[in-house]
Amino acid sequence: MLTYIKESIEELRNNVTWPSRAEASNLMVVVAVFSILFALATWGVDTVFSKLVQLYFNNVLN
Repeated sequence: MLTYIKESIEELRNNVTWPSRAEASNLMVVVAVFSILFALATWGVDTVFSKLVQLYFNNVLN
């Protein structure tokens, strides 16, 4: 396990190309925007299905 951790750290230092601070900031904004849009879409679909289920059961029970 210790060897694995040492090799992982070595690979991160030597073989990984890290983005610049500006590029990382831009990517963070893109991820945040898509996360918010996906959350809103999920909320919208959940709301629609909730209303449909309520309508169905209100019609079945009455």
